Amino acid sequence: MSHELRVQAVSQITDREPLPSKVPQRLEALWATDVFTLSKMQASLPKDVFKSIKKTIQTGGKLDVSVAGIVASAMKDWATSKGALYYAHVFYPMTNATAEKHDGFISVQPDGSVLTEFSGKLLVQGEPDGSSFPSGGLRSTFEARGYTAWDVTSPAYVMETDNGLTLCIPTVFISWTGEALDKKTPLLRSIAAMNKAATRVLGLLGHTEIAPVSSSCGAEQEYFWWTLILPTTVQTFY
Repeated sequence: MSHELRVQAVSQITDREPLPSKVPQRLEALWATDVFTLSKMQASLPKDVFKSIKKTIQTGGKLDVSVAGIVASAMKDWATSKGALYYAHVFYPMTNATAEKHDGFISVQPDGSVLTEFSGKLLVQGEPDGSSFPSGGLRSTFEARGYTAWDVTSPAYVMETDNGLTLCIPTVFISWTGEALDKKTPLLRSIAAMNKAATRVLGLLGHTEIAPVSSSCGAEQEYFWWTLILPTTVQTFY
């Protein structure tokens, strides 16, 4: 870079008008606005239903099917209030891609009319066709069918695409015999095995009140940017 270009760059930086400051929005108005969090569940569910579903989420207990319909109705009302017209069971098959079973909040009535509906049965389990999975002719079509099952440990969320807003429900994908057909099922099973083993060890050490043991992981990346201004040079580092 020539001396004139350096001087010009410094001049543009020093003469630049500062941007007007804006009052930032409250974090509560930005964070997880499109996620059906525990706090949103608590606000929309009866107390006993919320306690039941919270226990299932936090302790890994068995899902009480009787509360599924109430949770599904609250989840649908929350999603449709944001403009969602569809719902999808989202899962992660062993293809390094994301898959989904996509449906609308529509229930056709005997008289030909339709209702906006989302039942507990539709929330808990879906039936995407798994017949196309390689089988080598060793099993019949109905035996190759895969089932999606609601993963209560992951919150539902609303996603916007060119086709509109969709309520996305995290699920696992398993065969009719319970074999894992996705990448999430082995992860959840390993967490359950770790919790069982850790709880046993803590019990042997004399602990009686043991919270569920779980693991979590996520991507972490830090970005740094700064500009070093010298009398005749401008250097930018990333």
